[in-house]
Amino acid sequence: MSTSTYTRERRIRFSDCDPAGIVFYPQYFVMLNGLVEDWIDQGLGIDYANLVLGRGVGLPTVHLEADFKAVSRLGDAVRLQLAVERLGTRSLTLQLRCVGRERDDDLRMSLRQVIVTTSLESHGAIPIPADLREAIERRP
Repeated sequence: MSTSTYTRERRIRFSDCDPAGIVFYPQYFVMLNGLVEDWIDQGLGIDYANLVLGRGVGLPTVHLEADFKAVSRLGDAVRLQLAVERLGTRSLTLQLRCVGRERDDDLRMSLRQVIVTTSLESHGAIPIPADLREAIERRP
């Protein structure tokens, strides 16, 4: 497992919330998918849009486990965190978390996600592209 954690700060928006003013749980999946895209694009230096649209590499989720520990409310400042748990030949397992901005132990929710690299042409699994693998391995 990587000891490096990619982190992005985010404010909980009106569009994230249900009528009670708390995050509607599927919105966490949207937020954390955005974190994965930012990690690849900015954290690893691989152009995400080009990886998918130009190179035809799909990154579908094949397994997802989520735990919801505390609510996040409209206006809350949170940190979204990503760490690599496992780097396989055709898949990677990520640990993702949403925590309060002030303390890592203010866990709002956590997610374990398995992503498989696929060909958008055949929709079959393919090896993780060499540049993506190298960028992940370079992170401390």
